[in-house]
Amino acid sequence: MLNKFAGTAETISDVVFRQLRQDIISGTLPPGAKIKLEQAKERYSIGISSLREILSRLATENLVVAEGQRGFEVSPASRQELLELADLRIVLETHAIELSFVAGNLEWEGRVVAAHHRVAAAERKLLEGDMSRTVDWVRCDWEFHQAIVSACNSSTLMATLSSVFDRFLRYHMLAESFRGRPVVEDHKLLFDLSLKRDVAGAIAVVRRHVLSGVEHVLKSGKIP
Repeated sequence: MLNKFAGTAETISDVVFRQLRQDIISGTLPPGAKIKLEQAKERYSIGISSLREILSRLATENLVVAEGQRGFEVSPASRQELLELADLRIVLETHAIELSFVAGNLEWEGRVVAAHHRVAAAERKLLEGDMSRTVDWVRCDWEFHQAIVSACNSSTLMATLSSVFDRFLRYHMLAESFRGRPVVEDHKLLFDLSLKRDVAGAIAVVRRHVLSGVEHVLKSGKIP
């Protein structure tokens, strides 16, 4: 979950939008939770009209559902949506990999190396049992996948993939567990294949990585 406003002057609405979005993706606001405007106004220190605009923006990402005059609620979680998001992520990420591996230069390789170093460090902490680092790992995980596709030269593709990744991530946060060593091994293999510009190999790893994540989430029993 990245700060999509980094490098720009944030307004109060920007900050609250980011916080509300993060609270939904992290599960702090669980699926189906009613978002009562008066309570949310106090919690996020923002006016009702601005809050409605923010919630409408989140509705366009399918993170909240507008209920007419009754307000808003966090979008429900379902097996069907998880499977659809997994398919969409695979399509977008593998296409971006193809483009990125062709266009990537030494600067791109540097981003991939740095991002893998960070995610591997966060994963070592989790494997040692330090679950307080889960939030760090989530951020580093996305930064690693983002670095790999960052040379695709399509801001639209990157933005769409980012939105799908975050919605997919919400399901992992609901499962409340780290998948362990298989994730670490996938990331190491994906790192090696990226530097070799092995498109077919990297696509195969991403596909397995995403589908294994789906299986892990479904086995948790947290998704209806």
